[in-house]
Amino acid sequence: MNSLHVKAREKIDGLGLLLLRLWVGQEFVLAGFRKLSSGWEAPAWFAGLDFPIPVSWLPASLNWGIAGLAELVLGVALIIGLASRIAALGLIFITYVAVYSVHFDLGWAGWNQIDSDDGLGFKVPLMLGIMLVAIVSQGAGRWSLDRCCHR
Repeated sequence: MNSLHVKAREKIDGLGLLLLRLWVGQEFVLAGFRKLSSGWEAPAWFAGLDFPIPVSWLPASLNWGIAGLAELVLGVALIIGLASRIAALGLIFITYVAVYSVHFDLGWAGWNQIDSDDGLGFKVPLMLGIMLVAIVSQGAGRWSLDRCCHR
């Protein structure tokens, strides 16, 4: 019986990290795609935001483009498990900037308000940030290019 338990654990080892990477990665890929598909010119609402240093030193449209491109590239890196810790750190920084600039002043909003103006608070970005910290601390897991390339 103990052997069966060990074999079962070996089979699913890394499944949680894979699912976490897929979920978080697709969220950022979609966010980046939305930004880039609307063009490189920052919308007025974005241009009027108060960004933290050093992001505030850049023009709004450059911030918009860099954020969209970084979300897309780093999200794909997470999905495939390539340089996952670095990708997660980059996405943590993007999440920090988003919370600082947009979400924090809107307060704590729950799942039932995500698709409304009341759902723009910092609860969801905070959850994404915590998921990214798990990837930074644990790595990409068994089913990743990181694991395949570093054997």
